[in-house]
Amino acid sequence: MSRFAHIHQKIKTAEQIRDAVAQWHAAGERIVFTNGCFDILHFGHLHYLAEARDLGDRLVIGLNSGDSVRRLKGATRPINDEATRAHLLAALEVVDAVVFFPEDTPLELIKTVQPDVLVKGGDWKPEQIIGSDLVLARGGAVRSLPFVDGYSTTKIEQKILLGK
Repeated sequence: MSRFAHIHQKIKTAEQIRDAVAQWHAAGERIVFTNGCFDILHFGHLHYLAEARDLGDRLVIGLNSGDSVRRLKGATRPINDEATRAHLLAALEVVDAVVFFPEDTPLELIKTVQPDVLVKGGDWKPEQIIGSDLVLARGGAVRSLPFVDGYSTTKIEQKILLGK
C-alpha cells in the first residue's frame, strides 16, 4: 500500500468509524475523540493533537464539514477545502481516524464513536464540552487541554490579509 493510500484510509465515514472503534474497543484500546475545523494546520494544532493522543491508544478527529465551518466561522472560511483538511490531519502519525460531521456540533458523531476520553482546547471548560455528559455517564473522562499561545487560524488569516 502506498503512503498516500494509507493516509487516505484513515478518512472514515460514520459507518466505517463505528466498525473501527468496535474493533479497537474489543482489543482493549482506549479511544480519544476531539473535533474542530482545523482549517489551516499550525503548531498549536500539532501540539494539541499530540497531547490528546497521549491520553489513549487511538485518536479520532471529528472534522467540521465545509458548510459547518461556514456557519460557525463566516463566509470566508474554510480557507482549505474538505479534502485538504482531512488529508493533512490523516497524514499525522498521532491521528488514527478523521470523520466529517455536517452539523454544528459533533454530538451525533460522539454518540457513534463512544469515546473513552473526550478532549477540547483550553477555551472550553469540561462541563461545557458537547457530549461530556454521555462520555462521563459511560465512565469516561473529559479533558480541556491548554492552547499554545500565539497560534490560531484566525491570526494566520489576518496576517495574510494584512501582509504582516
